[in-house]
Amino acid sequence: MDHTSNCCHTHPKETKPTTSDPNAIYTCPMHPEIRQVGPGSCPKCGMALEPLIADNRENEELKDMTKRFWLAALFTIPLFIISMGDLLPGQPISKLISPSVKIYLELLLALPVCLYSAWPFYIRGIESVARKNLNMFTLIGLGVSVAFVYSLVAMLFPGMFPASFRNMDGHVAVYFEAAGVIVTLILLGQVLELKARNQTGEAIKKLLGLAATSARKIQEDGTEVDIPLDEVQVGDKLRVRPGEKIPADGTVLEGSSSVDESMITGEPIPVIKSRGDKVVGATINGTGGLIISAEKVGSETLLSRIIHMVAEAQRSKAPIQKLADTVAGIFVPVVIVVSIITFIVWGIWGPDPAFSYAMINAVSVLIIACPCALGLATPMSIMVATGRGALQGILFRNAESIEILRKIDTLVVDKTGTLTLGKPKLVTVNPIEDYQEGEFLSYVASLEQASEHPLAQAIVDGAKERT
Repeated sequence: MDHTSNCCHTHPKETKPTTSDPNAIYTCPMHPEIRQVGPGSCPKCGMALEPLIADNRENEELKDMTKRFWLAALFTIPLFIISMGDLLPGQPISKLISPSVKIYLELLLALPVCLYSAWPFYIRGIESVARKNLNMFTLIGLGVSVAFVYSLVAMLFPGMFPASFRNMDGHVAVYFEAAGVIVTLILLGQVLELKARNQTGEAIKKLLGLAATSARKIQEDGTEVDIPLDEVQVGDKLRVRPGEKIPADGTVLEGSSSVDESMITGEPIPVIKSRGDKVVGATINGTGGLIISAEKVGSETLLSRIIHMVAEAQRSKAPIQKLADTVAGIFVPVVIVVSIITFIVWGIWGPDPAFSYAMINAVSVLIIACPCALGLATPMSIMVATGRGALQGILFRNAESIEILRKIDTLVVDKTGTLTLGKPKLVTVNPIEDYQEGEFLSYVASLEQASEHPLAQAIVDGAKERT
């Protein structure tokens, strides 16, 4: 019989998760050796840092980038149509809008895109120069700002340019639409990347969801109170009622019950626990009541150590990633040099208007050469592999373990839940004399209908399949 208490108890208040934890450790998915307290940007690649251990909080960077992307798309689409209208089917834009009005419309549409939506790129680009770690945001910020400033100067001071640069209306060609389209596409890439990074953290979030949210503490005077899980201390006496998750790793002091440990062992059959037996936090108590003594809490529990191992494996570097980092490190300075050479070559030997061609091609080199895929491919592959593996019960020690899988010739695996379904299934029925198989199975299934035992459930499911 379960021990009962006739005293009242309190329940912890539900609180909404805050947007950020000032004491949380943040790291870079591309450079896991970078760690700091609180959010920020990576000093090497400029990417926004993310929590070392994923939680259920909303991804503020994804939210911000999504907002900037949709605003950029809202203004860039009409900007592109107005700029390229004469090349599109139908009535030419030049017959509907005068050149003077058109150029100012382009400026007005480009302003929110280049000044608001692209602002994070400028900040990261400036930080990369200050830290002497040039990265893809250096190229993006430089390319977009050059295109925008050049167009602004060309619009306001066309007389500064040679006559060959000006068209019949006296205007110099501007490239507001190029800057707008570049920003919008880069933002789209950032949103897709952040969503992918967010999804790789779902495995850890699901592991976090396995833990209990509160515990029922038995105080020294015998009263009981519900407390948040993070307030459980080593040595606390905790009551675990039937069907509840065990809040911490510990030892059974009183009671007897069957405990479902499938989330740890993969075995579907509950294990009988009584006084003196060890229990693991996040496993599920059966039909009996238990009183346990907490021995490992917080980050020391088995589940927490598993979560930490998955997080570390996701951000560990594979040997091939070191090569990618080396190439990316010298890639950006080379691209800037190539862009300068491109400008000089087109400016001297290019066709008229040479300066215009030189500017466009130099900016194009800066933009299209962003080493996003080079730096992201390997770490994203590692994060996806470790995340998906954790959901299937496969835990990798580090990224190197994944890379050397191609070299193995022998694979040793756990049977239950890996090679098998992980739960019993009714295969054959041998009825006693004077009973048909269907009749016999229906009687047995009716007896097991109310039971939650895995064997009973297998019999009930088998009976349903045969009817």
